[in-house]
Amino acid sequence: MKVRVHVFISGRVQGVFFRIKTRSEALKRKVFGWVRNLADGRVEAVFEGEKENVDNMINFCRIGPQGAYVSNVEIFPEENNEKFNGFEIRKTVL
Repeated sequence: MKVRVHVFISGRVQGVFFRIKTRSEALKRKVFGWVRNLADGRVEAVFEGEKENVDNMINFCRIGPQGAYVSNVEIFPEENNEKFNGFEIRKTVL
């Protein structure tokens, strides 16, 4: 079953290669979508794919890459419209 979620990750999640590692993990799991830094220090991402793979991405976000400290992950389910065909790192929202 394919699903889509919108996530916001809080903590020490910028300046620790969070976006690059998220993209790498997503590509390994065939999860599509995007990731970006927010001006308030959070990381925002959209994951779309098989439920098990998306759940694995959420679990990755709860830990993050080495050097990260994740204090909170907010998860918002969305309608899966299979809009994406890859995974990109987007520009920071200022």
